[in-house]
Amino acid sequence: MASSHRGASAGPSRDKSYFEQQREALLGDIAMSFEQVLGNINKLNRSLESIIAVGNEFSSVETLWSQFENVMGKDEAAAAAAAAAAARQSGQGGGDEQPVQSQQQQGSGSSGSRGVKREAQSDVENE
Repeated sequence: MASSHRGASAGPSRDKSYFEQQREALLGDIAMSFEQVLGNINKLNRSLESIIAVGNEFSSVETLWSQFENVMGKDEAAAAAAAAAAARQSGQGGGDEQPVQSQQQQGSGSSGSRGVKREAQSDVENE
């Protein structure tokens, strides 16, 4: 009797129940899925870092274009003011039309590409 009792108690401790086997299998699957997710997140993070690095490389180019835009805007405004002053002194240029155009050009030259938008908008308003 003792041997059958020992055999009965030893059986369940060595053999896992169906629930425990399924539980371990699912936990293993979940662990593998988490490892895959972690690997994919790390891969995505590296990709984002490289994209940001490429974007940061263009900051110097953007600065140069902004400086160029500002310089060109100042030159256009100065040229328009000089042309308006010369037209007033010589009495040519049709009177009222020339000063209006030079004022529009002066207003547009100080802010670069935004000035082009303003100039186009004022042309539409004048029509």
